[in-house]
Amino acid sequence: MTRNRFAFQRNVALMGIALFLAKLFAWYVTNSDAVFSDAMESTVNIVAAFMGLYALFLAAKPKDQAHPYGHGKVEFVTSGLEGGLIILAGVLIIIQAIGSLIHGNKPQQLDWGIAIIAITGLINYVMGHISYKKGIRDHSLVLQSSGKHLKTDTITTAGVVLGLLLVQVTQQYWLDAVIALLFAAYIIIIGYRITRKSLGGIMDESDTKMLRNLSTFLQAHRQPQWVDLHNMRIQQHGRGLHIDAHLTLPWYYELRKAHQEMEKLYRLIGENKDRTIEFNFHLDDCKSFSCRICALFECPVRQHAFEGHVTWNEMTITQENKHSVNDLARKDAGDSKTSE
Repeated sequence: MTRNRFAFQRNVALMGIALFLAKLFAWYVTNSDAVFSDAMESTVNIVAAFMGLYALFLAAKPKDQAHPYGHGKVEFVTSGLEGGLIILAGVLIIIQAIGSLIHGNKPQQLDWGIAIIAITGLINYVMGHISYKKGIRDHSLVLQSSGKHLKTDTITTAGVVLGLLLVQVTQQYWLDAVIALLFAAYIIIIGYRITRKSLGGIMDESDTKMLRNLSTFLQAHRQPQWVDLHNMRIQQHGRGLHIDAHLTLPWYYELRKAHQEMEKLYRLIGENKDRTIEFNFHLDDCKSFSCRICALFECPVRQHAFEGHVTWNEMTITQENKHSVNDLARKDAGDSKTSE
């Protein structure tokens, strides 16, 4: 798996060099700011592709004493650097375009430029689509970021081609610089989004969608003896996940039986995921207030009648403390407000 990802990213890097040289030739021929903007983004493709190679190599290294969680987070770092480079490319394009507006730059031989840029755009889109799909399948942020960037490059390339056609038809050469400015702004926005997502991964930002999907699955498969589940945290390390949580079981369970229940929950989650998962669950004993939300009706030491389940969702399973009947009251209040 890792070898295939590495080989694919290497091919992306080599193709990026070829496409950059083609765009550089198109800029030399046309002297167009719009073509320059497309070429500048390709330099980022090259740097990002080689950084991605390094990230995939490092992320594949096993855990060691200095890195007990592995090296997977390097993918967030390289993805963040890629976003920063995209922003830098946008700034350089703005500088070039403003200079052309001031000095009245006049593009030439636009037919050649349009043909070359259109071909590179088509190749970029195909590679970007494949890279992004492979990144989703392999849970690789590097391949996803690379694919998004290549597809973004295709969008800007299409805009450049349309812009050059407009310049060629109208003979309004100042439009060339304006088009470059517009796409520079678009590139900067994309760079910001990639950087923002990378920083979120580095800082272990909560993945609401992942928590929602997992909690929905656990809610559908929960067992009566699993009294409560709370304080869940999910960290992503490359393709791997690390999940912390507190599982509340009946207080009279012997140690062996309690661990069997915990292992049962591990297997349930593991079978629902196609990626490596490391678990660190803490076993809690139930308290007297737990009876009101516990559906283990044959419990021999029940002290209070069952009043209702606390539904496991992305909000409840991440709650720090054990749930109680008060959580049912808050839920009912929330439901009544919604119905109003």
